[in-house]
Amino acid sequence: MLAEILFETAKSFTELDFIDFGSGFKVPYKKGDIETDIEEFGKKLTKRFLAFEKEYGRPLTLVFEPGKFLVSEAGYFLTKVNVVKQTTSTVFAGIDSGFNHLIRPMLYGSQHHIENISNPKGKERFYTVVGYICETDTFANNRRITEIKEEDVLCFHNAGAYCFSMASNYNSRVKPAEILWLNGKGHLIRQRETFEDILRNQVEIELNVLEKV
Repeated sequence: MLAEILFETAKSFTELDFIDFGSGFKVPYKKGDIETDIEEFGKKLTKRFLAFEKEYGRPLTLVFEPGKFLVSEAGYFLTKVNVVKQTTSTVFAGIDSGFNHLIRPMLYGSQHHIENISNPKGKERFYTVVGYICETDTFANNRRITEIKEEDVLCFHNAGAYCFSMASNYNSRVKPAEILWLNGKGHLIRQRETFEDILRNQVEIELNVLEKV
């Protein structure tokens, strides 16, 4: 257990106030993914930590950084399908978003389960889901999704962590609104950006300044 390495290292320091185990708790991004059993982990580590604390000879605080574990599955990203295009190799579903909103699949190949919430019980087909930016803007290749039509809404799961925080205004694209769903009601917690928001911090300079350069 990696915790033993940390406990062994801690013995080299005589005046610690806390031990930080960091993050790394697993959440499932697709069927069959490993998920951390937080209750089992808590019971086993608590027992071992209390034993180490007694051995160490002074009270210690046990610290974790479980941000991703807490919020990943609590967030969903909704997009609308602009076009469905049949080719000889696949069916493309083009959406009104791009890697400027959800960069994880393009940046390091992460997989987000995609659900067609406009047709949740439809027949499954294989789709390649692509965005509106031309640079390898692909969210999924040949993914089984219930039949998609134009104007359908696709839901990307596990969008609560490392999604909006990694969003950008690449290609002068605006960021989406954020909605908090609480007690059966939606609450707007972040306004949708406008093109004026992108231009707000740009500074105009007089033409004669450019002529001097």
